[in-house]
Amino acid sequence: MQTITKEAEMLESLYKNVKMGSDSIIKLMDKVSGEEFKAALTKQIDGYEKIAERLRKHLCSMGHQAKEENIMVKLWSSVGMALETMTDSTDSHLAQLVAEGSSMGITDSIKLLRDYENTSVSEEALAFAREIIKFEEHNLEVAKSFI
Repeated sequence: MQTITKEAEMLESLYKNVKMGSDSIIKLMDKVSGEEFKAALTKQIDGYEKIAERLRKHLCSMGHQAKEENIMVKLWSSVGMALETMTDSTDSHLAQLVAEGSSMGITDSIKLLRDYENTSVSEEALAFAREIIKFEEHNLEVAKSFI
């Protein structure tokens, strides 16, 4: 069994976070009614997937496999989203959910950055965290414009 390095550990966490962001928005898409909001979310999904692919490639180059969240985490996320949208599936409410997700992504990425920045983790890996923070901050501002 291969020992996981601090860098791989951090990158795997970032990968899980961006895949969760992408998966969550994909699940909301069929409830979105406004074309402008749908276009904004499609752009976000594309951004998440591009970052995830770069993280996956970087992990592979290190000899690690990118892993998504386990099935139970995904299931609970889906159940929570279904409950959140059961009584209110307006674009404004969906935008609020997206904003909350982006806020969580920002917080998680900042925590990872702080936990690993004074370790043996490379500047390239830390740059992924900073990029994700900026991406999520942008996503948060976009979501707020639809609330």
